[in-house]
Amino acid sequence: MSPGHKALEERPLLALPISAATFAPFGDFIPQTEDGVPFGAADAKLDLSQGTPRFYVMRLDARPMTFTRITRHLKVTQCLAAVGGKPWLIAVAPPLEPDNAKAEPALESIRAFVVPGDAAIMLHKGTWHAGPFFEGEELGFFNLELADTNVTDHQNSYLDKRFGVALKLTV
Repeated sequence: MSPGHKALEERPLLALPISAATFAPFGDFIPQTEDGVPFGAADAKLDLSQGTPRFYVMRLDARPMTFTRITRHLKVTQCLAAVGGKPWLIAVAPPLEPDNAKAEPALESIRAFVVPGDAAIMLHKGTWHAGPFFEGEELGFFNLELADTNVTDHQNSYLDKRFGVALKLTV
């Protein structure tokens, strides 16, 4: 370690089971529904109006359940669901100050959830997120965002630089 650099403190972050109520500050929890059920209050309220929607299967390789960076997108709601029915985890913080490009989440506002493999989530515009995280070598995720989300609408907050911490997901 170089002089002037502190060692990172690794803090546990307990991932709780997700529900519509517990996830509401961050987005919508989308459980399975029967085919033919009309659109209603339980459905995700998507906003893809700021560009060309992009729906793809995103392949992720295994990674540690620890993170030092959390990201947000201010122009779009983002939907994620695992391919193949495996549960997965995501860390989130509320979408505060969407008009302030320099705003960053408070460390104590970060929460983590276990998402069942037969459900999806929709993140509100501006919701900070880290993940998806999962067990295994690789996993595919259905991802709905804008075509240029990761190029023009990608703001990061570095927890290691701001707070000297890494958050480790636990279940």
